Amino acid sequence: MKEFDLTLYAVTDRGCIGDTKLADAVRAALEGGVTLLQLREKDIPTEEYVKEAAEIKNICDEYCVPLIIDDNVEVCLRSGADGVHLGQSDMPCDEARRILGDTKLIGVTAKTIEQAKEAQRMGADYLGSGAVFGTQTKADAIKMDIETLKSICASVDIPVAAIGGINAENAKKLKGSGIRGAAVVSGIFAGNDIKSNAKKLKSIMEEIL
Repeated sequence: MKEFDLTLYAVTDRGCIGDTKLADAVRAALEGGVTLLQLREKDIPTEEYVKEAAEIKNICDEYCVPLIIDDNVEVCLRSGADGVHLGQSDMPCDEARRILGDTKLIGVTAKTIEQAKEAQRMGADYLGSGAVFGTQTKADAIKMDIETLKSICASVDIPVAAIGGINAENAKKLKGSGIRGAAVVSGIFAGNDIKSNAKKLKSIMEEIL
């Protein structure tokens, strides 16, 4: 089985980091204790995405943290990233598994028990479920209550990361939900001190897990 740790799963967002270079923001997050990093780029050409992913992969390797690519199996393959995270409208998980083989990580967004079970059946390594506290970074995200999150966690054998508006103020509310970690965007990357944001969240997540 591939080794990975969902405790603090950082998802990049250029909209959060202002003038900070992405590589610097990622390094600060990793120094703060992030355990898995997802590179999310919606608006850049594939060639540029591949180049950027390869650069970010080098930084992640220094900290022995796997790099996950958002949505894009081609970029994952070409950049040497460690895996891909797929939404419900992206490539089906079993097809991605066929292309990527058994050594790459595949995460799948699951908002219902049915989606969670189907993702597990198709070979997903982990799930992302939410949005548990709403979110500013995804306009179409629908809020998920903690009871639904608990049911999803209980319905599968693979680990689940909660996602959606998680920060140091609300993360403790996830205690007892059955999650194995939290996927965080602005709670890490917004504000002036990315390293400190990550450090604080890591310590909260370790406490509640």
